[in-house]
Amino acid sequence: MTDDTPVRNVSDTALWVAIYRAMESERSDAIFLDPYARRLGGERGERIVREMPRGRSMAWPMIVRTAVMDEIVMRCIRDGARTVLNLAAGLDARPYRLDLPKDLRWMHVDLPDILGYFRDAMAGEAPRCQLEFHSADLRDPDVRRALFADAATTGPVLVISEGLLVYLEPDDVAALARDLHDVAHARWWLTDLASPLLLKKVAKHMGANLRAGNAPFRFAPAEGTAWFASMGWREREFRSTWDESLRLKRSVPLAPLWTLLTKLQPREKRDAMRRMSGIVLMENND
Repeated sequence: MTDDTPVRNVSDTALWVAIYRAMESERSDAIFLDPYARRLGGERGERIVREMPRGRSMAWPMIVRTAVMDEIVMRCIRDGARTVLNLAAGLDARPYRLDLPKDLRWMHVDLPDILGYFRDAMAGEAPRCQLEFHSADLRDPDVRRALFADAATTGPVLVISEGLLVYLEPDDVAALARDLHDVAHARWWLTDLASPLLLKKVAKHMGANLRAGNAPFRFAPAEGTAWFASMGWREREFRSTWDESLRLKRSVPLAPLWTLLTKLQPREKRDAMRRMSGIVLMENND
């Protein structure tokens, strides 16, 4: 890996996605506004978008994910969430840009380098809620459980793991899921979820670049959300990225034609395409 590699590490993906948020925010018909995104993404994020295969045309799934997660976060807060535990939060500016209750506890968790970068970039900006920064390596079980136990003191807890699980090994996801259930006692868990079909498509177009930056996609359970059942979680809501892109009018060109063509396919294949990628809200089984 050298500086010539568009993505140098997993943390660089936060810069990449921030530029996608900036692209959306600067539209006259923007479906969300992130006034900090261009600053946060910086020149490195701009470069990644320029140099990754289909860099600009692949913005739509990230834009859809952001908008849908915004909706679900706000709904969970209205339903009683008092603490948001944002894991691998990267450059997520939601505590600054959403209309949040002032007494909401928001725990922004990430590795030291990206956390420091975010704090420096946002210096002087005022969050809308009670924002806390936590430097933590979630792979360390003692560190992880101490953090989750702290979050549990001010529940109900909503967990966000946007853009995290796909980079983890299944055993690491399982350990995380158990601790979110058993230690954090989280009521809701909001995440994005990939399928094996999506991993195959990503590998074809940009897999070499992601591997060069030690950021290959890894986690995509064939069982979907059912994979989490033994760890104490059940699906409450699945939002297909494709379906939501049509609703929000942020899909690929000729999307209506593709939708029409899929109606000619067997139901099983149509369902597999719909669940190729999605935004998932899971609930604690207890």
